[in-house]
Amino acid sequence: MWTLLQIELYKIFKRPRTYIAFIAITSLIAIVQLGLKSDGKEYIEFILGDLKNSLSIEGQILNGYFVCYVLLQLLLVHVPLLIALIAADMISGEANAGTLRFLLTKPISRSEFILAKFLAATVYTLMLLIWLAILALFVSMVIFGTDDMIVLKNGYLVQLKADDVFWRYIGAFGFAALAMTTVAALGFFLSIFAENSIGPIVATMSVIIVATILSTMSIPLFNKIKPFLFTTHMVAWKEFFDIRVDDANASIKGTVQHPERIIRSAFVLLVHIIAFVGASIYVFKKKDILS
Repeated sequence: MWTLLQIELYKIFKRPRTYIAFIAITSLIAIVQLGLKSDGKEYIEFILGDLKNSLSIEGQILNGYFVCYVLLQLLLVHVPLLIALIAADMISGEANAGTLRFLLTKPISRSEFILAKFLAATVYTLMLLIWLAILALFVSMVIFGTDDMIVLKNGYLVQLKADDVFWRYIGAFGFAALAMTTVAALGFFLSIFAENSIGPIVATMSVIIVATILSTMSIPLFNKIKPFLFTTHMVAWKEFFDIRVDDANASIKGTVQHPERIIRSAFVLLVHIIAFVGASIYVFKKKDILS
């Protein structure tokens, strides 16, 4: 299995298009950081609105922690497309190149073949998120410094102390890795049904777009299926940046307001990953390989 994984990773990273995602993320983050560095004060005034007249906040609101939160909200919506470019090509790409049947003549089971392919796609996904974390968090901390973090929620504002933020980002990126792995599993599953990469990539993004729309629309019929859609739970990383308060409305350091939501969402995503990978193995073992 280890040898198979090394081979699949070599295949992924020898292709020039693999680096499109890293270049795109680097460019987008650099643009946002440059924009906030030059016009950050105007942006802060815009998002705070009338609150800036009624609040007295000490310290630097525009800091690395705040900038990283902004970047995550912007980029985690688009990262699934970059993941689909690779994950949805893992099987269909081999079929399109005419090498799938040849690979299956090797002394390995189809289950091992599928698992090695999926693990390679997962490693790519994790490396992409690590790169995102380096640029969005650590580089932002260098450029903008660190201070207390302000997060604007629906109807209220959360202020997190500077020494109570970093662990939250570890949790948030860890949860994002689980969410993006779900996207990779979906794209990987769809790649089994095609002999070119375009179809699975488009299908993956179509499923995500439709599911996201269903997750955000407040219609009674859709409310019944929302809890079962993986897109509903992909944004649960934001729960790490809400803090519990005591009876005096004072923040309790090191706490999360709704940890049960994080656990529930992580469980739903994990079930989706297992289901997609399990279905991939089942379908592929029954598939008549013609290419």
